[in-house]
Amino acid sequence: MTSNNIKQLDKEYIAQTYGRFDLALSQGKGCDVWDFEGNQYLDFTSGIGVNSLGWADDDWLSAITTQAGKLQHTSNLFFTEPSSQLAKKLVIASGLKRSFFCNSGAEANEGAVKTARKYSHDNYGTGRSTVLTLVNSFHGRTISTLAATGQDVFHQHFFPFTDGFEYVPANDIEALKTRLNANDVCGILVEVVQGEGGVCALNNDYLQAVQSLCQQKDLVFIIDEVQTGIGRTGTMFSYQQFGLQPDIVSLAKGLGGGLPIGAFLLGEKVENTLGKSDHGSTFGGNPVACAGANVVLDKINAEFLQEVQRKGQSLQQKLQVLPKVKSLSGLGLMLGVEFEESVSASDVVAKCIDKGVLFLTAKSKLRLLPPLIISDEQIDKGIAVLKEVLESY
Repeated sequence: MTSNNIKQLDKEYIAQTYGRFDLALSQGKGCDVWDFEGNQYLDFTSGIGVNSLGWADDDWLSAITTQAGKLQHTSNLFFTEPSSQLAKKLVIASGLKRSFFCNSGAEANEGAVKTARKYSHDNYGTGRSTVLTLVNSFHGRTISTLAATGQDVFHQHFFPFTDGFEYVPANDIEALKTRLNANDVCGILVEVVQGEGGVCALNNDYLQAVQSLCQQKDLVFIIDEVQTGIGRTGTMFSYQQFGLQPDIVSLAKGLGGGLPIGAFLLGEKVENTLGKSDHGSTFGGNPVACAGANVVLDKINAEFLQEVQRKGQSLQQKLQVLPKVKSLSGLGLMLGVEFEESVSASDVVAKCIDKGVLFLTAKSKLRLLPPLIISDEQIDKGIAVLKEVLESY
């Protein structure tokens, strides 16, 4: 099979919903991946933040293949070891109380919204069901999580969207206070770093004020850690860098190390809100996916996280001095690069692919989400290629 064969099959048989890079990947190991012709590429994308341990980590691979040979799926009518172990690890790591497993970030956010609305209904009755999110946010591609997403570009074609979501400007606490005066809000959903919105981090003072308002008004404080969680920003969860304690945390992407798994974690206020039959997922807590996720959590220890912080700082320093760079944003190994107007981020990505390095975009920015295991030497290699490309403008 050649790359052209793969591309032709895609064009003929797969729904054409993705703006793919002109590259068909065959296999990977660590931070390197190869196409079908044997060309090698250094990866700064990790499958949009999913391959947290890189490609085909030996321990991860052993765990999922062993588990697949024992139980590949059971449904949630039975207890399994991998999901129970993973739930405990997530509770300990987060400081919350319970875990619910699903398959994606969108599903995790849907479950978080359902929990917030049920909590409010249980305690206050009807008329208090609105969930506030932020302008420029992104929470998924289902009808409801699109409705929760605070970007007009996503609010096209698929009307009617789910009611009960409104958007307030990020980092504007007075606007939030004003909106809360209507007393119809049950929860507030935020990303500490708005990933798809351009890798924009929220202000510490704003986050503290949001948490305080949720506590004062008994609102459910939800943090979307789908892209920022599982060590991506240098702590297990990004909210831990700001001393926050949310009521619900949504997860996916890096949790499974490459397999599809999502989760939402429930804090003390809402730990018993969902009862039997209130929510479910056929594939949620899949033993193979949970086996992979257990390896991910076992490897992301304090020493590992310190290295993510160090490498993130080093990468920022090296990006800052590159030509045509206007500004940087993000935390840890989740970084956005804004270029001068003469430079197109998508054009930079294409040119870097030609030179053997894979990057991403987020709106008009270059986005870097390398595997958390990336080495200093590999960072230097990627920076050297990026510098060469930027010097050509």
